[in-house]
Amino acid sequence: VIETGVCPRLVELLMHTTPAVLIPALRTVGNIVTGDDVQTQMVINCQALPCLLHLLTHNNKKSIKKEACWTISNITAGNQQQIKNVIDANIIPPLVMLLSTSEFDIRKEAAWAISNATSGGTHDQIKFLVSQGCIKPLCDLLKCSDARIISVALEGLENILKVGKAEANMVAELNGINQFAQFVAEADGLDKLEELESHRNNEIYEKALHIVQEYFDGEDGDQDIAPATDGNGQSYSFNADSQAAQGMMPAGGFNFAGGFGQ
Repeated sequence: VIETGVCPRLVELLMHTTPAVLIPALRTVGNIVTGDDVQTQMVINCQALPCLLHLLTHNNKKSIKKEACWTISNITAGNQQQIKNVIDANIIPPLVMLLSTSEFDIRKEAAWAISNATSGGTHDQIKFLVSQGCIKPLCDLLKCSDARIISVALEGLENILKVGKAEANMVAELNGINQFAQFVAEADGLDKLEELESHRNNEIYEKALHIVQEYFDGEDGDQDIAPATDGNGQSYSFNADSQAAQGMMPAGGFNFAGGFGQ
């Protein structure tokens, strides 16, 4: 399909107003980006991302939003430059909104898109996802009945918590505190994780137990999520709805071009 040179025309059809034309074009583009990074980049180079953003924000048809989220999830499964392309196209904010408020069929595709980005993204890219409010909707999915999506949410949360732990160890001002663990706890994520320790699916049980033990349990875990204090020793809390990650935002802004943040 790619060798025929049809990609530019397929991307043009993503803006078609007739669903009978748009939906097959969207499915075809989505199938192309399930391939390797080279195939995905060809679609990105045809300016597919602005079209996908339009579908997320301007089309109310459920099936189209679901397909658009699925297509984006295949792009965020690519390399760090391709995740950067998705971020630069301003797709993350509406994606998190859909993850938070849409019907479950759309939410689960949005969850894949966010979780894939946490799996392959740089530290700065993952911190940007957190700043856009992705933690709470991922925590909310831990209560869903779909075991596969629970696993996807757990994977995303663990990747986020890993970055929070690394930042806690590297940024002196954090005093060893994992702010992302705080955000998870404030979003009732810790309670949901503990509930999953009795889940009938053994893989989910083991993953939830590992996350709780690694990031929340014991003396070290308690320290990781202890209330932060100001210069006078007064404690203050973080608002999970405005996860702009106080203290986590680099002074010069995020740099998505390089490797993992140091």
